[in-house]
Parts: sequence; structure tokens; C-alpha cells
Amino acid sequence: MAKKKCLKTSISIITQFYTPDYAATGQFVYDLAGALAKEGCDVSVFTGMPGYAFRKTDVKHKEYDNGVFVRRTGSIHLMPKRIRNKVVISVLFLVRCLIKFRHEDMRGSHLILTSAPPFLGLIGWFYNKIFDHTYSCIIYDIYPEVAVRLNVVAADHWIVKFWEFVNHKVWDRAESLIVLSEPMKQLMIQKHKHLADKIHVIHSWADPKFISPIAKSENWFAKQYGLTDCFVVLYSGNLGRCHDAETILKCAQLLSSRADIKFVLIGNGAGSQIIKEAIASGALTNVLQLPYQDRETLPYSLTACDLSLVSILPNVGDTIAPSKMYGILAAGRPVAVICPEHSYLREIVDEGDCGAYFENGDAQGLADYICWLESNPHIQEKLGKNARKSLELHYTIDQAIPKYIDALGLREQCLSPVETNQPSSHEI
Repeated sequence: MAKKKCLKTSISIITQFYTPDYAATGQFVYDLAGALAKEGCDVSVFTGMPGYAFRKTDVKHKEYDNGVFVRRTGSIHLMPKRIRNKVVISVLFLVRCLIKFRHEDMRGSHLILTSAPPFLGLIGWFYNKIFDHTYSCIIYDIYPEVAVRLNVVAADHWIVKFWEFVNHKVWDRAESLIVLSEPMKQLMIQKHKHLADKIHVIHSWADPKFISPIAKSENWFAKQYGLTDCFVVLYSGNLGRCHDAETILKCAQLLSSRADIKFVLIGNGAGSQIIKEAIASGALTNVLQLPYQDRETLPYSLTACDLSLVSILPNVGDTIAPSKMYGILAAGRPVAVICPEHSYLREIVDEGDCGAYFENGDAQGLADYICWLESNPHIQEKLGKNARKSLELHYTIDQAIPKYIDALGLREQCLSPVETNQPSSHEI
């Protein structure tokens, strides 16, 4: 019997970041777009040129990849670590979107807009207001709440008030709003009670075929960096303003006398600079710091450890959702989470029986756990297997895509089989 597929719905996704960019947003949108295409939708993506780490310069402005037609607009090479430059890059991207999407064929029958960059939802609002075009928003971070919680801007600042006004207008007209955790949904409902029925919680995921458990003894990445004969604690990904770098730093300092325990930090961010300065001062001799790795390296870098870390500051737990959690589960490694008491991350750890969690600032507790786990390899193995099982049962694109189909209103279009050949409406 033929598998039921969605009828040929034309979906246009707008996102500043997309594979091969290093931003997690880009990776998730890549998977989502491909999965929707497999369901029979005609999917196109409009995005920027890779700019998260500036290591990919040979990508095409137009290409057909993963069943999806991808258009990339030009970009200017400003260093994205500077807030002013981020604003300039984001504004230019917004302007280009506004111009490009004046053409009806670019918009498709339904728009999907991500929260990167901020105010991107205005594109959907504008074309809905003018042409009654429908759109949905995927909200990866709830701004301006994140900025207020981090004391980047005061809660009564005009920018915050304007931002909240824009959010209200954009979210009110959207067909659906997708967030990554239940706390994010509850925060939005507190501010906009009338939106409750259109907010959908859909967890992120990892690809169990792309990332799978690899023994360190058989892992070229572990061999290359001398990680095969010691207990490795890994933090992989952005260590930014929302993450608890201080607890990780203090934990590494507490274990600096243990030659058999090594910390590896891969990525960048404001917290990474703190670690970098500590290494330069000679205060951390047991830490290896590496830049972002190519996507092809992730299956090896994520498995070149014995324990992986996830951290989030106590005041932002309902505004963001760390995506690195799912890659760790896929890698089949125990996880230690540094987070506030009521974080949903603790539920993931408890339900999967795949590690432990610690209060922010409890560097000693984390250090004790690392030492205990290092001396109990059989428990390491058990927790790692549990992590992998949890990923396969709950956090893959196969679990997520039916929820996206419902959230995007595609369920009623999936009642009869259709041909699943590659879409032909877009020509390169």
C-alpha cells in the first residue's frame, strides 16, 4: 500500500542561517525542510550565505539539495561577534527578504519564518496584511525577553516596548507558533493569553543515522587530539551569554590535578572567551579548546568523550532551549546538565536515565560526579546506551515531523497518496 503523503503544498521557509552554516538553527531547518519535502510538499528555502564562522565560501547561490530548492542572498563579511555588525547583517537580510518576496512565486502557498534574525516575522505580517498570505513562526529564542533577563537592555527601554509590540502584531496574525519547550510556551501565554491555542511545543532532534556511538579507540578525532587514554568531559557548541561558563570553569579548576581527566571545549561565544583567558593565564592546564568543527566531523567530535555537558543560566530557562542536548543523546554518551531546579532539561535526563543534573554554581558536585563516573565505566556504558535509546524513542525528525504537519495545518492535505518525485516547480 502506498504511503500517504501531503498534497503538493508549496512552502517557503525564510531563515538567516542554513546548512552549511554552523548555527544550530540552520541545521534544524535543513532537516525540517528535507522532511517536509519527503512528505510531498514543494519546499524552498531563502537564506543568507554562511556567516556563523566564515569557513565555507564555496556554496552556491542557488541549488537543489535534500529535496529542497535553496536560494542564498549575498552577504557582507562583518565579524558577527560584534552586536552592531549583527544588527547591520540582520537588517540587510530583512530588506532583501522584503524585496525578494514581493514576487508571489517566492512566497509559495505558505510561509515559515524563524526567529533568526529578530523581526523576521515582519515579512510574514506584511504580506499577510497586504495579500492575506498565511505564515507560521518557529521561535527558537524568545526575544526581547532573553536580552532583558541578561541585563543587556532594561525592561522599560523603548526598544523592548517596540519589540514586544512587533511580536504581538506578528504572532497575532500567524497561523501557528512553534516553540521548543513547554516553559517557552507558558512564558508566551503569560504575555499573550489569546495565543494559547496556536502555540505548539515541538522538541528539537538529532539524526541517529548521522550521529551514532563510536568507541574512542576507533575514533580518529579522539586519536588526533590525544583523548583515547583519559576521561574526557566535552562541551560542544556555543558557550554564550545564556550558558553557565563559570561553573564549568570552576569545575575544571577543581580537577586540574587529575591528569587522567581532560576537558574539551569546542565552539565559541562569550563564555568561551572566559575559558580562553583562563587557559592563557596558565590557570587551566587540563582544558583543550577547539573551534567549531565541520558538520562532517560532528559524529566523531561528539563521540570523542566520556561525558558531555549542557549548561543554561537560571534566569533564561524559559526563553531558550539548548539544541546540543540531542546530539549528545545520539552520540550515546552520558550527559551532565547545569541548570535551574525546574528546567525541562532535568525531565529529559530523568525520563531517559542518561546522566545527572546540577544547580548553577555547584562546581564541586559536578566535579565529584565526574570522578565517580570515571571510576565506574560500567555505569558510563549503561547511561550512554540509555541516552541513545531515549533519542531514538523521542527525539528524531520522525517523531517531530507529524507534529509539524499538524502545526502547519497540513494534516488535512495528507489523506491520499501522491507521487513523490522531486518537485519540478523550481528551476535552478
